[in-house]
Amino acid sequence: MTAALFSLALRQAFTRRKLALLAILALLPLGFAAFQRTIDPSGGADGMLNGVFDTLMLSITLPLTVMTLATGAFGNEIEDRTLSLLTTKPVPRAAIVLAKIAATVAVAGPLAAAVAALITIMAHDGGAAQGAAVGAAGALIAVVTYASLFTWAGLVTTRALAFGLIYVLLWEGLLVSILEGLRYLSVRGYTLGALAGLDGAAFSAFSPDAIELPAALIGAAAATLLFFLLALRRLVRMDVP
Repeated sequence: MTAALFSLALRQAFTRRKLALLAILALLPLGFAAFQRTIDPSGGADGMLNGVFDTLMLSITLPLTVMTLATGAFGNEIEDRTLSLLTTKPVPRAAIVLAKIAATVAVAGPLAAAVAALITIMAHDGGAAQGAAVGAAGALIAVVTYASLFTWAGLVTTRALAFGLIYVLLWEGLLVSILEGLRYLSVRGYTLGALAGLDGAAFSAFSPDAIELPAALIGAAAATLLFFLLALRRLVRMDVP
């Protein structure tokens, strides 16, 4: 991946509309966490972790944040018919795909990590410094995996946003909750498994439903690599106008 490719992808991600949406998606779970802490100052950590960290952030706002960036990484260039300007340059296609994914992670990763850390601290009433670090790491795992998945989606369909919404709401939100075995094929499942496995004390709320730590880490790495390779294969084989 060259610095020029990454810089170009980063500039495409940093638009006013996208940044405004990202700010809203970031502030939403923090606002709910602050509200819950205000109305129930003595409430336990489990309620906030399950209600805000998992149900709101991991299941909705984090994947929507990454989806907003990643689906447009190639999608906008395909719609504008400017992708040929990029693919005709003497640069490996793998470097192009990697630059797009890296730019999404560079924008969404720090934001998601900060939100995850703050919610963890608020859930534990100002404590759990290690838990905050683990929460940030778990959010980064989710961001990287989703970035690879949604970058591929932006290459294979012009309706990548619709695909992403269906995936997030139907697969991650509904089917994984009903069928326990699908947790091993779920980004949310990988994240919860990593959180509970890395810090079982701070994230004990996730332990009953979490998959094993090795399965979570291997699954996230395998999914990231798989969708990177699928995106690369698509970019190599597609007819660029």
